[in-house]
Amino acid sequence: MSSPAISLDRISLSFKRAFLFHEFSLEIPGGQTTCLLGPSGVGKSSLLRLIAGLEARDSGTVTCEGALPLRGNFSYMAQQDLLLPWLRLRENVSLSDRLQGRAPDPGRAEGLIRRVGLAGHEDKRPAALSGGMRQRAALARTLYQERDIILMDEPFSAVDSITRLELQDLAAEVFHDRTVLLVTHDPLEALRLGHQLLVLAGQPVEITQRIAPTGNPPRDTGAEEMPELHKLLIDSLRRAHAQAMDRQREGQSVE
Repeated sequence: MSSPAISLDRISLSFKRAFLFHEFSLEIPGGQTTCLLGPSGVGKSSLLRLIAGLEARDSGTVTCEGALPLRGNFSYMAQQDLLLPWLRLRENVSLSDRLQGRAPDPGRAEGLIRRVGLAGHEDKRPAALSGGMRQRAALARTLYQERDIILMDEPFSAVDSITRLELQDLAAEVFHDRTVLLVTHDPLEALRLGHQLLVLAGQPVEITQRIAPTGNPPRDTGAEEMPELHKLLIDSLRRAHAQAMDRQREGQSVE
């Protein structure tokens, strides 16, 4: 059974007396990865926070398929790994149990650590791990929570290009059939991982481009359709960026 879909219905959010979102609606398919792209400051991270309930909207509703409550049914993976430096890897992975007053399951944590390629590092603290290893640990921690919905805010942007490709492959495997909303500035990452790609632009925000690549993630960037889709996506992002620059010159930008 696939993870649930998410529906945003006429969401409005104002900031500094200007609308960032105004009656914005979006359907996020269940069991698929939706990628959000657009200029910095357009509202991609704000949209994640609205869905997570971390941002108070002015109006509108966020609902989950089957009346499933969103609160407590999603995990959030950020650009920073956010590992606690005083805990060992095993303890960081099982942190959600500690935070909810449950006894951690070391065996399950170690199984996930092996799955993300970190076997043998269970007793190390974050300072002894590379950036790529810490992001793998963050993936394991996200999996440990066993949530149907995964919200990801540029989770692989702080690592080198080869590690990033490896983490993309791993994410496509471990988040298969989950409902994933991924914010990224990397067009190729979106084309590799997304079932649908959405370009956000404007103030208030609008979806100015939708792209649905064929095949299942992770896709080969050398596939026949990739150059055309990459050009389409880049052209859309350039238009969105130009629009954002025009607003800044007019003194109307929203941070």
